[in-house]
Amino acid sequence: MIAETLAGIALVKSAVDGIKSAIGTAQDIGHIAGHIDNLLEGEKQVQKKRANKSGTGVADQFGIQSVAQEMIDAKLAQEKVAEMRSLIDMRFGHGTWQSILDERAKRIKEAREAQAIARRAAMKRHNEIMENIKLGVLTVTIALAAIGLLLFAFSAAAASTNKYLTNYIEAGITLI
Repeated sequence: MIAETLAGIALVKSAVDGIKSAIGTAQDIGHIAGHIDNLLEGEKQVQKKRANKSGTGVADQFGIQSVAQEMIDAKLAQEKVAEMRSLIDMRFGHGTWQSILDERAKRIKEAREAQAIARRAAMKRHNEIMENIKLGVLTVTIALAAIGLLLFAFSAAAASTNKYLTNYIEAGITLI
């Protein structure tokens, strides 16, 4: 878990360095978009680690070092995000950062809705397949039952015909 926090805070620091080095020469926000993604992902990892209270052991979970590291990393990540917000707004105009966050939230929401629609469609297809299987099994069962009844009827008719022929043949033999 500590490796995740280190990865999160390292990602934040790396993204900040990338944004700072590219912000002066960037012609548009696209030149630093990857760094912004890394910044937000690193900050998310740090916050997730801080919110996740299940450490590897009780001593790790409640230790002063662990708690302090989580709190400090979360504060550092928040500071770096605030610093990048100001830097990007100064370079590209007031509200740019908020526009980025709003667009990101919109895309995340759309992706979740698309996933929900896909899950519902998959569930519908699954249910249709199951209904078709049930219908197929029922059809085969009915067909086998019908074949069984026909075979029984034919065997009964054959037995009756055989008995009639046997009586006819015996009657014909006695006449001769």
